[in-house]
Amino acid sequence: MDSAVSDPAPAELLAAEVLAAEEEPRAWQTDRSRAPVAAKIVVAGGSGVGRTTFVGAVSEITPLRTEALMTRASAGTDDLSATPAKATTTVAMDFGRITLDDDLVLYLFGTPGEERFWFMWDDLVRGAIGAVVLADTRRLTDCFPALDYFESCGLPYVVAVNHFDGAERYEAEDVREALRVPDRVPVLLMDARQRIPVIESLLALVGHALDATPV
Repeated sequence: MDSAVSDPAPAELLAAEVLAAEEEPRAWQTDRSRAPVAAKIVVAGGSGVGRTTFVGAVSEITPLRTEALMTRASAGTDDLSATPAKATTTVAMDFGRITLDDDLVLYLFGTPGEERFWFMWDDLVRGAIGAVVLADTRRLTDCFPALDYFESCGLPYVVAVNHFDGAERYEAEDVREALRVPDRVPVLLMDARQRIPVIESLLALVGHALDATPV
């Protein structure tokens, strides 16, 4: 099967350019007569998969986080076997912003991962051009609800495998096969803690969304 991103060089180059230009004001920030093209991106996946980290790694503003301490009351509901050190959980959403190119601004909305908060997804997804579904190879089944959701509503998405320290490494096509992800959907390997891989994931999603829903 073809790789998720057939030629990674352009994405890496653009990601580097984004980082290099972050400290300089953009045209739309200094010229009040211009307005940026804004796009909404959803970041989804199971509990503890790295959505909050993903958003925080690239946001050019202080990210909004709606995290609450996990208490004994959730012991029978939330599975922490793969993330025993997890002490907080997102109860509403994560929010951040990153400027790509001169006039393209992405607004990132991280969904809550626990099942009891899934009722919020319809509101968070409204108006989005696409979604990044984060996957943890230690518990791939946790991302099935997100995959099913975006397939059912027809929203373009990519799968970004967030490799955790100590977890066994797999190739993107192995993950694709395990999750039964269609060939048309990009599958990427990345680290949600690192800016460049996160930016590359966002670029892959924007490109995929344009291909899936051309203007």
